Amino acid sequence: MATTTLDHTTTTELKAQATTMQAIVQDRYGSADVLQLQEVDKPEVGLDDVLVRVHAAGLHIGDWHVMTGQPYLMRIIGFGFRAPKARVRGIDVAGVVEAVGKNVKRFQAGDEVFGTCDGAFAEYALAREDMLAPKPANLTFERAAAVPTSACTALQALRNAGGIQPGQKVLIIGASGGVGMFAVQIAKSFDAEVTGVCSTAKVDMVRAIGADHVIDYTTEDFTRGGQRYDLILDMGGNRSLSQLRRALTPSGTLVLVGGEGGDRWIGIGRPLQALAMSPFVRDRTKLRPLASKANQADLQFLKELIEAGNVAPVVDRTYSLSETADAMRHLEQRQGRGKVVITV
Repeated sequence: MATTTLDHTTTTELKAQATTMQAIVQDRYGSADVLQLQEVDKPEVGLDDVLVRVHAAGLHIGDWHVMTGQPYLMRIIGFGFRAPKARVRGIDVAGVVEAVGKNVKRFQAGDEVFGTCDGAFAEYALAREDMLAPKPANLTFERAAAVPTSACTALQALRNAGGIQPGQKVLIIGASGGVGMFAVQIAKSFDAEVTGVCSTAKVDMVRAIGADHVIDYTTEDFTRGGQRYDLILDMGGNRSLSQLRRALTPSGTLVLVGGEGGDRWIGIGRPLQALAMSPFVRDRTKLRPLASKANQADLQFLKELIEAGNVAPVVDRTYSLSETADAMRHLEQRQGRGKVVITV
């Protein structure tokens, strides 16, 4: 009788031994239809690289901009003129370290990490050591993947650009979005009095994540009320700078987060307008556009806030890797409550 030798190699071990992997590839700019699940070469680990076995990847508006190639200025400054230089999409990542280069000191195989990289919508991705941090112990991979870009943007907008101080009155416009939900919680951790602005359907969610006050923009115009704020973060991009300045205290600060609301060519109309206006503002208000980027120090800071229970990511929906195009369509609708995440 023939005998059968049982192979106890696990699925994870087989994937680790493979030289190819599944990834979401884009070979031209366009709608979500350009995103295709393909078999590609597994990344090779360089001296300074961390190879991450991806468990989850978060989506944010920057992924949409790279997918569509808009604003067109992105193509000129290095993302690729006719097609993306980087074929695999995705930036925010959470997973387990598979291997490290010889120069990497902070991480080793088996460490659970989160952060940013190029090509997160794949089974494996290469990251720089200084763009990763240990995953918060109280988060799943899916929830950890929702954090990096959006939470770092919120933190840098409040602390770096906004100079937030305890006791200040802070207004978060777009409080139910990916950046906004983190901004509400982080501002509260700085002991600010926080007012969130959102639509009717999301008022309860914004209140639940800690906002002291919530304004429904469909029924109330905060720029015409009597309240004035020390710091305003605007993620919405739907109001003019003059309208927003009306809601500031005489020495208040307005931080414009992202380039939404601009045209398809340059896409950063309001931030440029703010820079142009700043020298001519007669009172002491400050108009500040934000250029943010995740980094290890801020990821570590956020990890501590999360583990202390001061910040909790809100995940709206999760999709499988093969459903990434559908996830991008959902993101484009901007109707979600929190973040969209890909599970791998």
